[in-house]
Amino acid sequence: MVGESIPPDTKDWTWVLTAPCPECGFVATEISIGQIGPEVRAGIPRWTAALMRPDARVRPDATTWSTLEYAAHVRDVFRLFAERLDLMLREDDPTFDDWDQDAAAEQARYASLNPMTVAVELEEAGRAVAERFDQVMPSQLARTGLRSNGSVFTVLTFGRYFLHDVVHHLHDIDSVSV
Repeated sequence: MVGESIPPDTKDWTWVLTAPCPECGFVATEISIGQIGPEVRAGIPRWTAALMRPDARVRPDATTWSTLEYAAHVRDVFRLFAERLDLMLREDDPTFDDWDQDAAAEQARYASLNPMTVAVELEEAGRAVAERFDQVMPSQLARTGLRSNGSVFTVLTFGRYFLHDVVHHLHDIDSVSV
């Protein structure tokens, strides 16, 4: 199954900002800015352990990423959200460029990456984005950024949305183990 295209995820996940996620149990409204960095750091060992599993490259079915692919995606999410957070803190109302996660997975060939390399890169990117969220001041929480589809985020809702992605994919990899 490695190398086959996964059907794109076209859902707009911003709804998780106002309702609990029924799949992973994440409740965004309960998350403070001060929890984001520690939660990201707490998840890194789970990613590393998952990438050491012998089945890390195996897709459980034709429509589900392998643990390796999820981890490479999360590594890239860490990098992207760090850049976007910096942009929100530096500029007034920046608009974020589109990011096609499915195209990124294919272009970067997530399925063929070395799991240990991804583990190191994920840890580095995770610690960097966690540190950026740790440094957000209360006076910065209301700063805004815009997705190209018109969704408006404050720094706080942006952080909550980001953390859901990370938590949700940890839930996904727990389900992926074959």
